[in-house]
Amino acid sequence: MSIFNDFLRNRRRDQLSAEDLEALEASVHAVQDVPARHSLAVSKKPIGLSTYLIEGFICRYMDDQEGGRQLVAVHVAGDFVDLHGYPLKRLDHDVATLGPCRVAYVRHEAIDQLVRNRPNLTKLLWFSTLLDAAMHREWIFRLGRLDAVARVGHFFCEIEAKLRAVGLSDGEGFFCPLTQADIGEACGMTSVHINRMLKELRERGLMQMQRGHVTISDLAGLRLLSEFDPSYLFVNE
Repeated sequence: MSIFNDFLRNRRRDQLSAEDLEALEASVHAVQDVPARHSLAVSKKPIGLSTYLIEGFICRYMDDQEGGRQLVAVHVAGDFVDLHGYPLKRLDHDVATLGPCRVAYVRHEAIDQLVRNRPNLTKLLWFSTLLDAAMHREWIFRLGRLDAVARVGHFFCEIEAKLRAVGLSDGEGFFCPLTQADIGEACGMTSVHINRMLKELRERGLMQMQRGHVTISDLAGLRLLSEFDPSYLFVNE
C-alpha cells in the first residue's frame, strides 16, 4: 500500500496521476513511528523537512507567556501537517503528536524538485495548504461566534468529517485520543467546562465520548446545533 494512500482521499485524489504519486513516494526521506505527546517542530526554529501523517493524530499549537496552550489545528491521517514550512523555512507555532503516530518526512530539497518538474502535483500540494487556511478561518468563526456547546460539537463534526474522508469513521463513531484538556485547548475552555459540554451533548442524544471512543447518535442533529457546514473541508460527501 502506498504511504500516500490517504493523501487528498475523497477530495481531489482523482487528479493525482500515477506518475505524480510515484514522484511523491520517491521524495520521502524517512518513515518513522513517533510516540504520543512528542514534539515534531518548534516555533521559530529553522525547518528543513515537511511531515506527512500516515497514521494517528497531530496538533499544531501556540503557548501564551504563562505556558497555556491553544490548539490551532488537529490533523488526521492523510494530512501534510507542515507543508507550509517549505516556503517559510520556519513555523510560527509548534507541532506535536497527540497519540502514537506514523509519519513520513520529505526534505525541502526534494520538494524543490517536485515543484520544478511536476506542475500538477505542485498544484495539489498547494491545494493541501489552502485546506489548512480554510480550516483556520472556520476555527476563528467557531471560537468567535458559537456558544460553548456548539463549539465542542463543531470540533467533533470537523474531526468526524475528516476521518470519514479517509475511511476512519462511518458517521456513527470513531477513535479519538484527545483528552478533555486537549479539546478545551482547541475550543477555548477549561477541561471542567468541556466535561459539562460533553455531558450536555450526551443528554441531548447527539454524541458521547468514553475512553477515546466517540459515538455519534445523531450526526445531522449535531451538525445543526453546531452550525457545521463541511464545505470548507472540500470533502466529497
